[in-house]
Amino acid sequence: MFRSFFPEPRTYFTAAFLWTALCMVVWFSPLGANLESFLSLGPWLGMKPTAADAAPFFDTHKVWLYEYIIVVGYLFCVPWYFFGGNRRWYWWSVVGSVTIIEFVYFDVQISAWLNNWYGGFYDLVQNAMAHPNTITLDQFGAFVWSVVIVLAIDVIFAVFNNFLNSHYLFRWRRAMSFYYMANWTKLRTIEGASQRIQDDTQQFASILEGLGLNLVSSVMTLIVFLPLLWSLSGHIAIYPVIGHLDAGLVWIAVVSALFGTVLLAAVGVKLPGLTFKNQRVEAAYRKELVLGEDYAERAQPLTIRQLFRNMQRNYFLLYFHYLYFNLARYTYLNGSQFIPYIAMGPSVVTGAITFGLFQQILDAFGQVSDSLRFLVNSWTSVISLISIFQRLRGFEANLGTDKVYANDYDDPRFLNTGSVDVPTLEVAPE
Repeated sequence: MFRSFFPEPRTYFTAAFLWTALCMVVWFSPLGANLESFLSLGPWLGMKPTAADAAPFFDTHKVWLYEYIIVVGYLFCVPWYFFGGNRRWYWWSVVGSVTIIEFVYFDVQISAWLNNWYGGFYDLVQNAMAHPNTITLDQFGAFVWSVVIVLAIDVIFAVFNNFLNSHYLFRWRRAMSFYYMANWTKLRTIEGASQRIQDDTQQFASILEGLGLNLVSSVMTLIVFLPLLWSLSGHIAIYPVIGHLDAGLVWIAVVSALFGTVLLAAVGVKLPGLTFKNQRVEAAYRKELVLGEDYAERAQPLTIRQLFRNMQRNYFLLYFHYLYFNLARYTYLNGSQFIPYIAMGPSVVTGAITFGLFQQILDAFGQVSDSLRFLVNSWTSVISLISIFQRLRGFEANLGTDKVYANDYDDPRFLNTGSVDVPTLEVAPE
């Protein structure tokens, strides 16, 4: 699953974690400030604050931050070109992964900038409504124009990132598929072998990449928004029931997310096993139908009826367990969205915070809560991933020690569609 695409997966992912930790230490240490004074392009490329945008997205310090993230990200890629071993997919598995993560970080930074922008904008709206004609149309337009530029850049990056993600996932699927096909003689007799190569590889790459990016985004969001929410908590003096609590919004978000994670882990404990079993009965049913296309004695009504009954029994059991799981999940998710409103209730009714500050807190609390609730928000995907991982891991267990690697099979000559006769399928008339 991993060795077909990534170079030395255990070493690679461990090195990525350690490199990230080292780069963060350097950034927050005095060395980071010294590097900025020598290497930053901020003095030449940074935008100056204006009345409408007191903290521009590309101010002097932010330019250095983006410059630092880009440089250390691609510096990590350099050694793997020489020492990774599996160079076949280097540009996608190593450079592609770093590029996608860079885009995720850029998106998190835009969210943080928008949080500050909305605070100022809603305060402007509140002042304009409370004191008519004190805010000019030019001031209002300048605020709007400052966000349009940033969002236009974000749209361009988002479109390109989606395009890159699509190719990235297909390359990973291709690497896994040809890895397994290179070992087909050992795998062809395994139950559901064709399904695992055709379907499971696609789902595994897609779900894992989605979860991985969400996890990275959640961690980055916490790094950016936790200090912000901690600071904003200083404006909330009293909370319902608990009274005064330093950094109360942060602790409320943590407790809420922890409660939801434990709750769904408890009520959904049986779902991965049932999903795994569901794929087995589906595979048995599909295999009999496929064999029935070539052999008249296969796919007989009695056999198909029994196989379908087995599949139906497992589906109905799965539906039952999802019933109470979804009840707990949707109750928690719908109820938790009112937590920040309740927490800010005393401050709202006493007028202790402005409308802009209210919106800033809502956004920051939502960002932190969603990041802490990563498992809650992704639980159904996690269940599917566990099931697929179990199937592919059992699949690979049959390879033994003398594995044939995809590089021996995935020759570009085999992918020249012009040299291969692809049979056409007869389609029944409507």
